Amino acid sequence: MRNLWEEAVASSHRDDLALRVYTSRLLGQDKSLVLHGGGNTSVKMAVRNVFGEEEQVLFVKGSGWDLETIEASGFAPVQLDYLQKLARLPELSDPEMVNQLVTHQTRASAPVPSVEAILHAILPYPYVDHTHADAIVSITNTADGEARIRRIYGDDVVVIPYVMPGFELARLCAERFAAEAGPNTLGMVLLNHGIFSFGQSARESYERMISLVGRAEDYLKKQDAWEFAPTVGSVPRGAEITHGLARLRFDVSKAAGFPVIVSRHANSRTLSFARRPDIAVIAQQGPATPDHVIRTKRLPMIGRDVAAYMGEYRNYFVELEPQAGERKTMLDPAPRVVLDAELGLCAIGRTVQDADIVADIYDHTMDIILRATALGGYRALPSRDIFEVEYWDLEQAKLRKGGKAPQFAGEIALVTGAASGIGKACVESLLARGAAVVALDLDAAVVGMKKSANFFGVQCDLTSESHFMRALEQAVEKFGGLDMLVLNAGIFPGGCRIDSLKTDEWQKVMRINLDANLMLMRECHPFLKLAPCGGRVVVIGSKNVPAPGPGAAAYSVSKAALNQLARVAALEWGADHIRINSLHPNAVFDTGLWTEEVLAARARHYGLTVQEYKTGNVLKTEITSRDVAELAAEMCGPLFSRTTGAWLPVDGGNDRVI
Repeated sequence: MRNLWEEAVASSHRDDLALRVYTSRLLGQDKSLVLHGGGNTSVKMAVRNVFGEEEQVLFVKGSGWDLETIEASGFAPVQLDYLQKLARLPELSDPEMVNQLVTHQTRASAPVPSVEAILHAILPYPYVDHTHADAIVSITNTADGEARIRRIYGDDVVVIPYVMPGFELARLCAERFAAEAGPNTLGMVLLNHGIFSFGQSARESYERMISLVGRAEDYLKKQDAWEFAPTVGSVPRGAEITHGLARLRFDVSKAAGFPVIVSRHANSRTLSFARRPDIAVIAQQGPATPDHVIRTKRLPMIGRDVAAYMGEYRNYFVELEPQAGERKTMLDPAPRVVLDAELGLCAIGRTVQDADIVADIYDHTMDIILRATALGGYRALPSRDIFEVEYWDLEQAKLRKGGKAPQFAGEIALVTGAASGIGKACVESLLARGAAVVALDLDAAVVGMKKSANFFGVQCDLTSESHFMRALEQAVEKFGGLDMLVLNAGIFPGGCRIDSLKTDEWQKVMRINLDANLMLMRECHPFLKLAPCGGRVVVIGSKNVPAPGPGAAAYSVSKAALNQLARVAALEWGADHIRINSLHPNAVFDTGLWTEEVLAARARHYGLTVQEYKTGNVLKTEITSRDVAELAAEMCGPLFSRTTGAWLPVDGGNDRVI
């Protein structure tokens, strides 16, 4: 454990709540303490109400906030006296508990208080910190976890047996803490759950957390249960792996009922874990802490038999649902974690962000399992306890906060020529609809073009088959497959009549505008065929296909041939549920090809103003890259779900085309 407290920084925070934010963020920065919204912190403060009266208020982390990025507004202010009275009730249902928490806040716009607000209220310290520290959970998730904790800490901590978070846990803690806490008490360990620390100041509570968890880490190191050398060297790569990954994504998506992202995390560490001879035992006990279940499911899938996993999940639900206090509707039975001897660790989510969270959680879970195994055996909570949290409405509410999924959530698009113009606009339109986007371009700027988990930019020479195959492999490993392909990359050479057209110039245009796209379509076909909602290809053609002009033979012929290729593919690939359509833009001037100087020169050539030149179509309107991109994105959506082999102009109306 590293103590991240900096006095110079802390001294700039002028009040108790600001210091609470500061130390909360310090905890949130350490992923071995909390992950993705886990843990909670609080501070008790005297606040004057509208009558000028002083009242004690608990500022506790609001549900849905992340400690790493929390602001002062992320803390819910709740009347402290009222919370302490609630803790003395004999019983309180979850819905009524939430109602009482929300209706006794002192700020109407505050977030819903943490379900552990009552627990924070009953601890007699101004500052309270709660984490799910890996080291603590590694020790408590063993057969003799409680005894080990007592040996490590003695009377420095109060030990609480596992009880589901909420009112019952708060009431139990109130009873046990009052009976067992003494002058040496620095914290409280919740078995199979985490650890609390507390203090008279933000610094004291934070540093006690660091010290307590550090002692657990030291214990694990002394027991040779801290670090484990991987046993696998090389990582399997190649077409067999990527095709297997895409097939896995297809099967999981069908099980889930919606397309998913499947990110492969294959390295010596994950492969060593997945290939352990006892993997079917150690990885089938349950999650490290119950709240992880809403992200990871109770168990990972070992191997790739999705049908068998679905059957086991249904059995789990059928067995435990009758024991619930109220009727439950089964969630989708698809896995969220896959451990496979060739693929390593695969993390699954409705979005890239969801899959990333799953990967982070299981990355830490592997350490916890290995450490607990080294202590004599990893032992998670019984399935009934996990079921209660998985189907606990208060936990499910955290996932529902995201609202309706965007149109292309869980789907993957690949765009060529993506660093500028129409290609860049296509990237933006697809991202806006929730797609994960792989952007290819010869320009290295494509790599850092967007700062988004959904974006993956790759510098790639599309005339090199090996370059593209490597880029495609990277894309599939990152997202799991391919659903949409936008063929946009191409060149428009300077005007040249046929009688002056050099063979090498002709071949260069054909190589980029036609041959490269044939290779792209061929190599992407196996992945498009496994798109859960059917594959889609959009070809960015040109007005020159239906209405060529003089001096553009190579360009016009290459685009016409590409579109003829697309029509043939539409015929051949329809049975694979892949639809292919073409857009024919014209006079799109907001691209790198059209500088202000070039536009002015062309306008003068025709005796027009720049604006007249840009709107020289039937509708007298300007065509932008975004106009083309929006239609390309819509062609991948449900409006065009019954259309393939179509050509659609995006030109404001061209008299020659019409």
